[in-house]
Amino acid sequence: MSDQPMNSPHIPVLLAEVIEALAPRDGGVYVDGTFGAGGYTRAILEAADCHVWAIDRDPAAIARGRALADRYPGRFSIIEGCFGDMARLLADQGVASVDGVALDIGVSSPQIDEPERGFSFRFDGPLDMRMGQSGPTAADVVNHASEAELADIFYHYGEERMARRVARAIVAARLTAPILRTRDLAELIRSVVPKGRKDMIDPATRSFQGLRIHVNDELGELRRGLAAAESLLASPGGRLAVVSFHSLEDREVKTFLKDRSSPPPAPSRHTPVAAATARSPSFRLLGRKPVAPSEAEARHNPRARSARLRAAERTAAPAFPVSGKEAA
Repeated sequence: MSDQPMNSPHIPVLLAEVIEALAPRDGGVYVDGTFGAGGYTRAILEAADCHVWAIDRDPAAIARGRALADRYPGRFSIIEGCFGDMARLLADQGVASVDGVALDIGVSSPQIDEPERGFSFRFDGPLDMRMGQSGPTAADVVNHASEAELADIFYHYGEERMARRVARAIVAARLTAPILRTRDLAELIRSVVPKGRKDMIDPATRSFQGLRIHVNDELGELRRGLAAAESLLASPGGRLAVVSFHSLEDREVKTFLKDRSSPPPAPSRHTPVAAATARSPSFRLLGRKPVAPSEAEARHNPRARSARLRAAERTAAPAFPVSGKEAA
């Protein structure tokens, strides 16, 4: 999670690169699975005479999308929901296949810039962090999860090395009074996590990231979204473009695309069953390495610094069976 001053303009990250990867064409159907402020959607609609289906779980994003629909009559539709459910959401609208899917993973700029959403520790606000309006808030987790559960959240999702120390401090502090504000939580974390000499980020960053990912089940949503995109991109040539912002997200995307793009193992008398059940690649990678923002973009838009784009093209092979992780 990174921060800019409040009310900073939303700048889509790696926009030109995402559009190049999607290669929108006239008559095509595309999905912007994480509508946010609509930057990718507008660019896709401007690039070709196509239709875009946008999805977002945030009611504020849905309101922005409905206002945008007047600019592109008959070419733009927006659905409230999670992008992990995109196959079902589009099926409900009579859409069985699409030509491209764009995903921008993580918290959006408008969400960060609104203190009342509770995503950023730079502004004091209620400890919420929900991208939608349902489910437990960050305050619920902080005040009711066990010390072990909190430590796991901070360590596995925030990659915070001092996760146990943070969890212990939270459990001790909430015995006196519940922790309900972002500033209170941030100050508590800073009191037990020292800032390293070479560490440029705020000591609260990793713990806030882990809490946000847990509250919104972001990694689970990403797994489900990738599998759903594969099934929707049913025709050869369909494109998938995914922008992620930290190593956990990028690792999920990299692993998914590697599994789907690797050739099946050569036949072997030692593993005849594995060779017989091997599947043909369902994706072809568009570049072996992720695309990073240019120095100019990183200077102009600090939030782009950690962004990575991975893109792939569907082959004629059928989609892989959905695994337990992708279905959960």
